[in-house]
Amino acid sequence: MSDQDNPNERRKRLRAILAGSECRHPAAVSDPLTARMAKETGFELCNLPGSIASLVLLGAPDLVVVTLTELADLVRRICRATDLPLIVDADHGFGNALNVQRSVEELETAGAAGLTIEDNELPAPFGNHAKTRLISREEGLGKIRAALASRRDPDLVILARTAAPMVTDMGDTIARITAYAAAGADAIFLLGVASAEQLAEISNAVALPIALGTSGTGDFDKATLKAHRVRIALQGNQPFLAALQAYRQTLTAMHAGTPPKEIKAVLPDADLKRLTNDSAYRQQMKDWLGG
Repeated sequence: MSDQDNPNERRKRLRAILAGSECRHPAAVSDPLTARMAKETGFELCNLPGSIASLVLLGAPDLVVVTLTELADLVRRICRATDLPLIVDADHGFGNALNVQRSVEELETAGAAGLTIEDNELPAPFGNHAKTRLISREEGLGKIRAALASRRDPDLVILARTAAPMVTDMGDTIARITAYAAAGADAIFLLGVASAEQLAEISNAVALPIALGTSGTGDFDKATLKAHRVRIALQGNQPFLAALQAYRQTLTAMHAGTPPKEIKAVLPDADLKRLTNDSAYRQQMKDWLGG
């Protein structure tokens, strides 16, 4: 059985990263090919941001209009193409704690190694959607408990996510993360940590590994991240956005009359064949289709 067929092995590797002493930066991926590129480039893990999922599935902004079924299908496609552990942005679990239960079941079955469950009030409420709002600490705690109780593989990593540092204050942040840690979350995922002092206060409050998102996050050096038990730090969606820009530039050039053969910044055919496992498919055609 390969790692692609054994999600538990990938989950164990994610747990080893969280238990280690260094900070890792996941590759933001969008589909099977980008996940394989991440592996080939040397990344040890990857993540599927909700914003990228919404863009590739619907061409829509990250407003939680993707359904759980759509997300689980994309996760399944990515996980069957690579042996890298995949952390999935599961948003708010697509509803209340019962919906979180269903989300964990579906995304675990799809092969995810880790899931972030956040305490933002989502989707945007009627009449009051100009600013990010958080659900109550008690409701967020219920979601984390539901996520932990719903996993079938105990190695599936549940990261309790909060944007409290940039929405409320440090007092509320500490109250939330200590409650989530006490409930049994495997790691704490934070958005909006803006200073080394805030990061130190957070790491002193909980003994869990810490993951940092990019929204409002301070520019911390490696020593600071290591010292405060940050084991995962996202770096944004630049590869995906750069690919979109290259696609648009190429379309623009061809529409303006540039012959296809003059477009030079393209993936070499040999690389495409390697990434798509072309040789294995060719051999299978010989073995099973004759000739």
